Amino acid sequence: MLNVRCMLPFLGLLTAALFSMPALADLPGIPAVTVTPGEGEGTQEYTVSLQILALMTAPTFLPAMLMMMTSFTRIIIVFAILRQALGLQSTPSNQILLGLALFLSIFIMKPVLEEANQAGLQPYMQEEMTSLEAVKAATEPFRQFMMSQTRESDLALFMRIADVQYETPEDVSFWVLMPAFVTSELKTAFQIGFILFIPFLIIDMVVASVLMAMGMMMLSPIIISLPFKIMLFVLVDGWALIMGTLAASFGI
Repeated sequence: MLNVRCMLPFLGLLTAALFSMPALADLPGIPAVTVTPGEGEGTQEYTVSLQILALMTAPTFLPAMLMMMTSFTRIIIVFAILRQALGLQSTPSNQILLGLALFLSIFIMKPVLEEANQAGLQPYMQEEMTSLEAVKAATEPFRQFMMSQTRESDLALFMRIADVQYETPEDVSFWVLMPAFVTSELKTAFQIGFILFIPFLIIDMVVASVLMAMGMMMLSPIIISLPFKIMLFVLVDGWALIMGTLAASFGI
């Protein structure tokens, strides 16, 4: 079962990263609730500040940050391509694929989460850092992870689009690094998916050629090739190979 204590630092860090965005940090320090006497006798009106509303809605971006700042994107795309290559439309189901991708992402991101927890979250909880210092320290491991997985060409592309230049990798803004990281993840995922597709495509071609040679053109090759593709995948221990390949692609 998933250790909830391991997930709490992760969620806390993602929330802290959202709170540190300029759009939220630049909000004026308006009181949380303003009490104004109403027109009627003994009545009062309450106004919630925009800052509190922003903080309440920020956690809704946590799923997006989970996908955009971790290994989740690459893993779920590879799983989807693998299911398509096998010729299975709904097996494994989307829920199972999402669960596998989530647990494998936690496994791959564990060193990053532990480093971020020790560098930023724990000192902040022990009141050794301010909130801004803790956010900066906690996001640094994520920055290093994303930078290590981002191609220089993709990073240069978004720097050119944003019309900015950075002297060192540490100076790269998150707003530039995140789309470059996601673009690199998409490229890598499709490269892995292409390699996975080849052996199953060969089986489909062989089965189609045999059926055509036998004059059985009315029989769908997919129905005949599906058991062979499943048997091949099971014999080579496909799930273990896929999991190991994905982990190795991140340097695990």
